[in-house]
Amino acid sequence: MSQDLPLVGESLAPLVKTVTQAGIDAYASASGDYNPIHVDPQFAAQTAFKGTIAHGLTALGYIGQAMTRRFGRAWLESGRVEMKFRAPIRPGDTVTVAGRVVAHQAGGATLLEIVCENQQGTAVVTAQASVRLPNP
Repeated sequence: MSQDLPLVGESLAPLVKTVTQAGIDAYASASGDYNPIHVDPQFAAQTAFKGTIAHGLTALGYIGQAMTRRFGRAWLESGRVEMKFRAPIRPGDTVTVAGRVVAHQAGGATLLEIVCENQQGTAVVTAQASVRLPNP
């Protein structure tokens, strides 16, 4: 949980998560979002997705975990992220969160590009993140 200033080009340690229907159901319970596309396999099979999909913000949780692991309290206090959903995350997918530092802004923010890929290498989410790190 180091908060030292990373070098431009430095990579985040990859975070790997396996998605299960039980995990999707737990997220639905915690969030109150019981949209049948997430929790009803019979309904979801009849949609364009052909099965249940994880809530979009599941990936945000994964990104937050990877950023907290690297930047600790600085991420919790100042982290920001903008995400683009590229493909659904499905039960059985293994999602890998990877990122790299792309710049340091004059105002003190460190900028990162982040990608979440499934086991086939398909980007399911791309993101831009920033964190303000304490002066060394």
